[in-house]
Amino acid sequence: MQSQKTYIIPFVVLSFVLIFCFFTNISLGSVYIPIKSVFNSLIGSVTQQETWQHIIQNYRLPKAITAIIVGSGLGISGLLMQTLFRNPLAGPFVLGISSGASLGVALVILGSGLFGSLFASFFLSKWGIVLAASLGSFLVLLSVLIVSLKVRDTMAILIIGLMFASITAAIVSVLSYFGSAQQLQQYIFWGFGSLGNLSWDEIFIFFLIYSLGILISTLSIKSLNTLLLGENYAKSLGLNIKKSRLIIIIATSLLAGTITAFAGPIAFIGLAIPHLTRQVFNTSNHKILLPAVFLFGAIVMLICDSIAQLPNSDFTLPINAITSLIGAPVVIWLLVRKRKMIF
Repeated sequence: MQSQKTYIIPFVVLSFVLIFCFFTNISLGSVYIPIKSVFNSLIGSVTQQETWQHIIQNYRLPKAITAIIVGSGLGISGLLMQTLFRNPLAGPFVLGISSGASLGVALVILGSGLFGSLFASFFLSKWGIVLAASLGSFLVLLSVLIVSLKVRDTMAILIIGLMFASITAAIVSVLSYFGSAQQLQQYIFWGFGSLGNLSWDEIFIFFLIYSLGILISTLSIKSLNTLLLGENYAKSLGLNIKKSRLIIIIATSLLAGTITAFAGPIAFIGLAIPHLTRQVFNTSNHKILLPAVFLFGAIVMLICDSIAQLPNSDFTLPINAITSLIGAPVVIWLLVRKRKMIF
């Protein structure tokens, strides 16, 4: 109870920072929109210019919501993986989910000549690429799940996940070698990641799957706290290790797999956010860490997206590059300063 009281102020501060970043993200872009007009647009009042209303409702608001979903989802899936594998370098993509999605998209874009013209036109549409990425990550996940039921050691699953990632990366390399320049460009652009390409219908489906992943993660809090004590001790407390492991892997896959399918492979966030959170919230209790990672992930993603937009410019930088460029030095600085990782 004492620990929950102690963290009320950081949670309140982070909530206000998230709201501020949300409004700032919507106001910044090639056309600057005052925060007052953003607020009026969101509550349904009339804005000073009609074009602002259109920009906010059809482009910037969906993008800001996507940034919150992506940042919080990757942060939470990274936390789950770090706890499950007891490895500070584990991220949401260690199970090969991102590689599976990349393989699915590579088969569709680079191997489109293998399909007939009717199939190629469907698969190269936005929903076709989302479907291919989802299917690719699901098949890799299924392979990892089958192996996880056979293997006792949790660290073995981590290594097997990395091996699956290597296999899929090798197949993508072969496809890239035989792909045309146009196909390669399309595939590379998908790999940059994007938050601004989703319609309201796509965000609704995205949010439903994301919510399911968050719900399973929340229900796993007790298991996660028990796993921190070590597998043998967790067993003595009556925890079913295989069942808990399976649930945590499914939750991670729902979050990371869906995010990769809709927004592309976004680096760094899932690995770094749990570390950043632990620097502020000096605890290993997942009842505190899970909502804290949610807030931190959403804030960092909104900041990265605001920088990627290059305010008052027509250019937009790849979000994947920004998350790595800004985030990696921050984490190195924090870890060097702190010296000891709370884990």
